[in-house]
Amino acid sequence: WVVTAAHCTDGVNSVTVYLGSTVRTVAKVSHTVTSSSIYQHSGYNSNTLANDISLIKIPTVSYTAEIKAIRLPAISSSYSTYAGDYAIASGWGRAVDTGSVVSSLNYARLQVISNTVCAANYGNSIVTDKTICVSTTGGTSTCQGDTGGPL
Repeated sequence: WVVTAAHCTDGVNSVTVYLGSTVRTVAKVSHTVTSSSIYQHSGYNSNTLANDISLIKIPTVSYTAEIKAIRLPAISSSYSTYAGDYAIASGWGRAVDTGSVVSSLNYARLQVISNTVCAANYGNSIVTDKTICVSTTGGTSTCQGDTGGPL
């Protein structure tokens, strides 16, 4: 399974999933699946981005040094806000606002902030108890082309 954002799969007929690559156009393994293998959250709202999550079912994958399952948090921390912790975001999105998407995978170490702080910037209709927000101080953040990627 692949976890991504619902706004990335909304209305698509098929998607191609690239696995194990740090170069955007060169996959170690790729799978193209049709919309019947895409499970978008039934409560997804494209206006507010509520429940902005999709699952993509792909064929069984053989794990390698480059392809591994994600490590989920312990169930005991499932109600944590993670505020103050650090998270890694990665993607092939723009490196600068006016640039193009990049060819090599980039990452950023970002501090998780409270939803109260986040809602002060984005509003309570966008930031809910299901939202996780990160600080983007010092010019480090995600950009267009990174959405749907891992945090």
